[in-house]
Formats: sequence, C-alpha cells, structure tokens
Amino acid sequence: MNRAGIPEDDVVLPFQIESSALRGRAVRLGAALDTILHRHAYPKPVAEALAEALAIASLLAATLKFEGVFTLQTKGDGPVRLLVADVTSTGHLRGYAQFDDARVKALGPGPHSVPKLFGAGYLAFTVDQGEAAERYQGIVELDGATLAECAHHYFRQSEQFEAGIKVAVAATAAPGDGAVLNWRAGALMIQRLPPEDAQGSAEGGDKAIDALKRDAEEEGWRRAMILMGSAQAAELVDPELPPWKLVDRLFLAEGVAIYRPLELKHVCRCSPARMRGALRSIPRAEIEELRDPDGAVRMTCEFCNTTHAFADLDAVYAAD
Repeated sequence: MNRAGIPEDDVVLPFQIESSALRGRAVRLGAALDTILHRHAYPKPVAEALAEALAIASLLAATLKFEGVFTLQTKGDGPVRLLVADVTSTGHLRGYAQFDDARVKALGPGPHSVPKLFGAGYLAFTVDQGEAAERYQGIVELDGATLAECAHHYFRQSEQFEAGIKVAVAATAAPGDGAVLNWRAGALMIQRLPPEDAQGSAEGGDKAIDALKRDAEEEGWRRAMILMGSAQAAELVDPELPPWKLVDRLFLAEGVAIYRPLELKHVCRCSPARMRGALRSIPRAEIEELRDPDGAVRMTCEFCNTTHAFADLDAVYAAD
C-alpha cells in the first residue's frame, strides 16, 4: 500500500512481515486519547493505565473479524477497581476508570505495577456483536507487571492466538500550562498464527522438510520479537515518526507489506434514549428519591462524563 495519506495519529496500521508471514499491527493514539482522558480528572497513574488499556484494546480489536464492540476490562481489589476500554469495528474508541482516590494518592509518584494499581483480579476480553451472534469472552488473572504482560499471559493460555506486544504511554506538559498534560500512546504487536494441521502421515523425506520449515518459522518468530523489542518507548509515541515509518524502520530488511489502516476516534455511544432506557430498568419509587431540587433526575455517562437530565418521569416510564 502507498504510504501517502496514512494518518499519523489515531490509527491502527496492519502489516505483514513477508520473510516469515507474521502479521503485525501498529497503533498510535493522539487527540482521541487526549479527549478521553481530559473528560475526567484522573490521577496520572490512573490515566496512564487507561491509556495503556486503550492502546492494547485497539491492537486486539484490529486483529479480529467482527461487527460490533471489542471490550478490554480489568477488575481488581486494588486502588483501581475497574478499567474499561472498548473499540468498535468502525474504530470508535472510549474508556473509563473507577478508583479509590485516597488509595491512588497513597501510592505516590509512579510508575506503578499492575499488582500495586489493580491488586488481585482479572483481565477480560469481550466481543459483542449484538443479539444476532453469540457473545465471546476470554478471562485471565491479572498476572504481570503491566497490562501488556497480562495480555501475554492470556496469549500463552490460548492455542489460537500467540502474540507479542509492546506499549508506551507519554504525557507532556501542554504549551503555556504545565498543569495540563497532552497524552499520547503507541503500541506494536506481532501475531503468530497457529500451525495448520498436517495432512496425513509424512514419510521420512517429508518429515525432514517439515522440521526445516518449523525451524525457519521459529527463527523468523524470534527475529521479529527481537526487532520489535528494539523499538524505544519514545519511538512508539513520537509525533515526528509516523507508524508506517516506524514499521519500515524495524522490519524493512525482512520485507514488510502495509495494508489499509483503521482510523480511530473518540465516540461515545451514550444518548438520551439509552439513558432513558437505563432509568426505566430501575423502579420509579427509587428514582423519585434521586430528584434534584429543580425536580430533574440526572444521569452521568461514565465514559464521556456527559450529564443527561430528565424532568418528566411520566414520559420516561411511558411505554414506547
């Protein structure tokens, strides 16, 4: 694919290492990530964790063939109780965190490991394609120092998905206001597909050829992991180094093909209609107690922090 016109930020870039037929993805998050994090006054350690989760969710969603929503979620007993990042098949990105502010502040300056931030808990991957398809979910314990390592733990348990991931997050002071941070994130993933089932029983010569092929595949995988590991954190988030240039820099000698990118943007799926439906799921007597002094009931979306007000509960609870 011609590199001209490939977005430099808020993009997932698929590629293939031609020498070893390994698939890859490069993610770069800029304005979309900044918008998500600035909708909330997250402490820096929480914002960093959510940024990492959004980068990983973007990587994984782009490897799947689905029409719907891919969600990465952590749940634990640590200072950060819940972290949610989801990406639609059209590239709409959103996320939020629930945390104990006092416990996060007690951690002091970061960076902080997954055990310190999340405690004991789990990491879940969910694909929801609506009522027409079965919902898929994979769950693994939070086992690793970073969310990327926790994802590796999941891959090791899966026979259908073997991959390596590298993630970086950066926050820099906004020009003219050192209290405001500009957020960026970048990530790389190399995916190894499961070997195809052998067709029948091989004779001696064929077995030797198969062994050589497996050795070559192993060598290609190790070489790709070394090359990916050589990428510096600063390179993953560098606005002067677009994702396609980073991919070329790392893998050009191996032969690399780049495919159509998926553009990402922050879009929340909340709406008055959705909030109205959520209200109707709660007994009206309980809702009446939540009225503000002006008589309205207000609901705030956890993802985008937008507040929706409902003054006429008769209309809310009326049948559609």
